[in-house]
Formats: sequence, C-alpha cells, structure tokens
Amino acid sequence: MTDTADGNAELTISAPHRELLDQVLDKWSLQVLNELCEHPCRFNDLRRAIPAVTQKSLTATLRKLERNGIVERTVLSTRPVAVEYRISLLGKTLRAPVDVLLAWATTHMDEIDRARDRFDAL
Repeated sequence: MTDTADGNAELTISAPHRELLDQVLDKWSLQVLNELCEHPCRFNDLRRAIPAVTQKSLTATLRKLERNGIVERTVLSTRPVAVEYRISLLGKTLRAPVDVLLAWATTHMDEIDRARDRFDAL
C-alpha cells in the first residue's frame, strides 16, 4: 500500500501477488491447508477428507502449494512407496491472515447477503 495525495492508502496488487493469491486462496487450497494444519496427510487421506475434490484438482493444488513453499512433500520409504504432505513453516504463517479474512466475512455476512439479494433482484 502506498499513500495517495489525499492521505488515503492505495492498494497496489502486482501480477506476482495476484498469481500467488489466486493459487493460495482458491477453493481447494484453503481446504487442503485446513487439513494439513491439523496433521500431515497422504494423498488418499486428503481425498477422503475433501470428497468433492477430483484427483486431478487435488494433484494440481498440491503442486501449486508445494511450488510456492506452502506445503512440503516427503517420499516415505514404505512398501509400496508413499508420499506424505505437510504444511511448511512458511505455510503456517498463512493461518493468521486467513483467519482475519474469515472473521471479516463472518462479521459482515449479513450485509453481504443483503447486497447479494439486492443485486439478484435487479
């Protein structure tokens, strides 16, 4: 944020910021992060915990989160070989800002619902 001439803060979202937020705050990422905040999970554990997600979407989501350093992938030396996902230290720092957004949504949900109703009535 930068201050404008009138003293208000101007929000500037660059392309890298927009890309990161799109990848980290999308529908499946938030649900995956919610699961991984509780404990590490294998792929199929995540599929069971989030039954609406397809295998393809879950794979893509985990890859995005891993690429951004939010999730860590560990190959386990079991028979057969398994992969476990866990939230990284960087990923854990997302909890507070996401909680703030959810609290804002909870506080203002009645207003949002009324605005949606007014918009949909047009």
